[in-house]
Amino acid sequence: MKLHTLAAACAAVFSLSATAALAAEPVVVKLQAPVAQPVKFIAGGAVFDCQADTCVANATTSNTFGADTCKAVAAKVGAVANFTGRRALDDARLAQCNVAAIAPNSALAKR
Repeated sequence: MKLHTLAAACAAVFSLSATAALAAEPVVVKLQAPVAQPVKFIAGGAVFDCQADTCVANATTSNTFGADTCKAVAAKVGAVANFTGRRALDDARLAQCNVAAIAPNSALAKR
């Protein structure tokens, strides 16, 4: 019985550690056009820091790695050229992501 309890406790600790390690991986977004000035915003439960043509989120959650987050980034700062985290979004998902992209000269892009 004690061995079974110890094994269960070890499994629980390992799964929590693995989840934390996966969530700690940054998301890096390359933009098709650079932002006019540095900008920070929240998308997918993480803070994105954008400078020039790159946005980075270091303190990520499991929600940060999806296409919905890519759409939120595109809506805030413009079309996305590459979205990488646990894995890169493929061309079809990037195209879907960029449907939400703002026009570079719009009022939102200047915020």
